Amino acid sequence: MTIIVNGRPVTCASDLTVAAALVDAGVNAFRKSVTGEARGPVCGMGICYECRVTIDDVPHRRACLVTVEEGMRVSTGGLR
Repeated sequence: MTIIVNGRPVTCASDLTVAAALVDAGVNAFRKSVTGEARGPVCGMGICYECRVTIDDVPHRRACLVTVEEGMRVSTGGLR
């Protein structure tokens, strides 16, 4: 299946979480902290909130808890 990550198509398996699909695509920084540091997934189970991204225009979604869907649009705030 294909999702759109920061405006570019990314092919991934249909049973992955958004976090796994992003890491597989080489995206390690999902957001910036309030002090500007790059942040990415830590716990992988929704406790740490470090994997927050915008999914289909809904901000602050925890990427480790959302399964990819065809055509889903994911934004990491311009981070790669």
